[in-house]
Amino acid sequence: MSDFAPNGVLCIDKPEGFTSFDVVAKLRGITHTRKIGHAGTLDPMATGLLPVFFGSATKACDILPVQDKRYSAGFQLGVTSDTEDIWGKCTPTGKPLPGREAVEEALSHFRGEIMQVPPMYSALSVGGKRLYDLARQGITVERQPRPVTIYRLELTGYAPETGSGSLDVCCSKGTYIRTLCADLGQKLGTGGVMSSLRRTEAAGFKLEEAVTLETVAEWMQNDGLQGKLLPAERLFAPYPAVKLNAVQTRMFLNGVRLDLGRIYDGKKASTETPWRIFGADGVFLGLGQAFPEKAELRLLKFFVERN
Repeated sequence: MSDFAPNGVLCIDKPEGFTSFDVVAKLRGITHTRKIGHAGTLDPMATGLLPVFFGSATKACDILPVQDKRYSAGFQLGVTSDTEDIWGKCTPTGKPLPGREAVEEALSHFRGEIMQVPPMYSALSVGGKRLYDLARQGITVERQPRPVTIYRLELTGYAPETGSGSLDVCCSKGTYIRTLCADLGQKLGTGGVMSSLRRTEAAGFKLEEAVTLETVAEWMQNDGLQGKLLPAERLFAPYPAVKLNAVQTRMFLNGVRLDLGRIYDGKKASTETPWRIFGADGVFLGLGQAFPEKAELRLLKFFVERN
């Protein structure tokens, strides 16, 4: 193995039974790297895409421009659960199961911006205490509905004889798929729970780019991670890019505010959207912000290791 210090993104296909922190801890042991973070926590029973950040890429954890996520979710009608999924205490309702058309019609009420009440078994805090800690003590507290957006919600499978089905969901940050399944069951009058969850998109990455922990271990036994990590600039693909010349590159790396007029037409510059800044050699340096009124380009955050 080389002394290569990893910087970039590794998409992991999280196995069932692992927390997101378990994945990070496992990768620290496999790669002998401490500076690792992740985007978008997955519950232990969920599987699928977990973007993991190495080195300087960890600076992106709290400023990701793409927060939307996509899931393949299973649901079961005719039952309720204290956790809104099949891993909780389930109770059959005995209600007649609906046909496919009824399920399709019910789903139409959950597309677009909706209000969702966070489940008790969640990591949200109320009065300084995690909801799941209160729930485990048998305590239920009032939760305020929160707006979330369901961009895509398609019924990808349904068996009316059993009430089991599957959904393709693209949604905003903060959406609880468990709650979506429970609310669907409530809308249908049968009760419903989530029966499976697999994340297929997050932070601008797709599940097809993900690898298993076993694969990472094999890499480390051979050539290490060099050439395996995805570049950090992909996290900011929605932002416009600008390339500096050699002098501007040195100035930017020293934190000097640059003359906006020498880099970009100030009239077209936006103060709302950061820029991806590339050095004269094409290396991604970090993010900058334009200030047209002062004709300046200022540093937001570095994503390059400086000597």
